[in-house]
Amino acid sequence: MDDTVIVVGGGVVGMTTAVVLAERGRRVRVWSRDPAAHTTSAVAGALFWPYRIEPAARVGPWSLRSLREYMALARDPAATGVRVAAGLMTDTELAGLGSWADELPELREAAPDELPAGCAQALRGRLPLIDMPAHLRYLEERLRAAGGSVERRTVDALEEPAAQAPVVVNCSGLAARDLVPDASVFPVRGQLVVVENPGIEEWLVSAAGDAAGTSYLFPQPFGLILGGTAEDHVWDTRPDPATAAAIVERCAALRPQIRGARVLAHRVGLRPARPAVRVEAVQLPGGARLVHNYGHGGAGVTVAWGCAEEAARLAG
Repeated sequence: MDDTVIVVGGGVVGMTTAVVLAERGRRVRVWSRDPAAHTTSAVAGALFWPYRIEPAARVGPWSLRSLREYMALARDPAATGVRVAAGLMTDTELAGLGSWADELPELREAAPDELPAGCAQALRGRLPLIDMPAHLRYLEERLRAAGGSVERRTVDALEEPAAQAPVVVNCSGLAARDLVPDASVFPVRGQLVVVENPGIEEWLVSAAGDAAGTSYLFPQPFGLILGGTAEDHVWDTRPDPATAAAIVERCAALRPQIRGARVLAHRVGLRPARPAVRVEAVQLPGGARLVHNYGHGGAGVTVAWGCAEEAARLAG
């Protein structure tokens, strides 16, 4: 029996799914149009947190499985790109977060003297914070160690990989809109600014009731990431100078020491959103099994391992 699986998509969801399949003994080939460093995943912040993702009943278990994996990977941050960092999540109640929060005993209500200016309430805790370029390299190395491969290929139809393998896993993200086709997939544009870090060691997220204008600061080895935006149905990947200036100003209001920090880079990514994540198996007319694993929006990193394991189970 041919045990080949072709995974379409080389972002964090596709690479994590490929690793899970390869380490279970399948012969895995990843077909990706872009190198990992040029995928949307490489632009992500990327703090573990179930952000704008449904359905809640499935997201909870996916998040819990992923959290456990990231906590294990954080034992070797130099190799995996994953570390556990302290920070604040404002305007968020501890009640109702889900079972994954029970795994974080340090997650608690912040004391008044821990709150940034203008914030009335926050949670304080230590969460996985992922250096995505480093983590994507780690996943590719781990895949190759398990016997898998990555190929630069543009896929115009899912019948193409189905002609070469009995199982195809569709982790194509935003491209699923045309490949499946699935008109419910849409972009959520996110713009970031990377600045020289003036010494900030903790992350900070402040939604202030407006998801489109969420402010966040994520210290990474390559600089301090400032964000951000969440613009539904916007396809433009060009950084907007006015938006960048507004991001810096919002973040400086929370942490004044970043005011005047030298800008290192501007980044824009299109989150592959859908009303609900799609993880399910269907049969193609030619007999191949097609497993869908897409529509994760801004929480692909957060649920990657949980969704990967479910997709691997569906792959048979």
